[in-house]
Amino acid sequence: MLTHMLKLEFSPTDQAALQYERYHHPHPIVQRKMEALWLKSHGLPHHLIATLTAVSENTLCAYFQQYQSGGIQQLKQLGYHGQVSQLQAHAQTLEQHFTDQPPATIKEAAAHIEQLTGIKRSPSQVRAFLNRLGMQRLMTGILPSKGDPIKQADFKTDQLEPRLEQAKAGTRAVFFVDASHFVFCAVMAKVWCFARVWIKAASGRKRFNVLGALNAVTHELISVSNDTYINAHSVCDLLRKLVALNLGLPITLVLDNVSYQRCALVQDLATALHIQLLFLPAYSPNLNLIERY
Repeated sequence: MLTHMLKLEFSPTDQAALQYERYHHPHPIVQRKMEALWLKSHGLPHHLIATLTAVSENTLCAYFQQYQSGGIQQLKQLGYHGQVSQLQAHAQTLEQHFTDQPPATIKEAAAHIEQLTGIKRSPSQVRAFLNRLGMQRLMTGILPSKGDPIKQADFKTDQLEPRLEQAKAGTRAVFFVDASHFVFCAVMAKVWCFARVWIKAASGRKRFNVLGALNAVTHELISVSNDTYINAHSVCDLLRKLVALNLGLPITLVLDNVSYQRCALVQDLATALHIQLLFLPAYSPNLNLIERY
């Protein structure tokens, strides 16, 4: 078949972009294209790629031809040439409206669309239109009231995003760092009984602590753990573990301002290991990707 005749080459930058877009592009069809090319870049046979991505080999061949002719950007083209939706003429207005007033449900979005444009559409049509706009149904996040939005915006634009772009391009490794403390305790249940049943369980005073570093692109988690407490030595252990990965790239850690991460012991070791510590503005867990993990 033609797929076997195509000779595709993948640069480290393209591989990193495929890895990122197969999870993060807003359109599911584009995600599938990126997945197919990412699997191809790792040498999987075409029949297996077609099975894993649930497409025919002819469709797979079309994906490969798109990449060969225009690279990553060509894969992002959906190539749909059917009837243009009437809503498309109002796309810019609706995009601005939904940016300012995100709808909680498809029913609410449909009502807003009808009110603004006079066009009534079914829930499935509205959902498809929102997907074409690039919208997704995501959980809302909490922005700490003490956080400074101006400092956060400056940090994101001037420091965080340039490093994330380097990570996507495969020229830097960026990890988001934070600790979690899991309490040993029992989750109690109700049972049918003649008298209250008592079970032996931990007091809730002991904890299992995990200090993790989440790769910004691959989402791989590197961690150190203990059942005592997290301190500067734990952070140093994590730094050494990251260096032991032998990534061959500059490493940046994005982390908060807890004292055991800013101390001289940690900063001196980071300097010796050529690891950059990028400290978040105060009260900015919303900028730390590992918080979602």
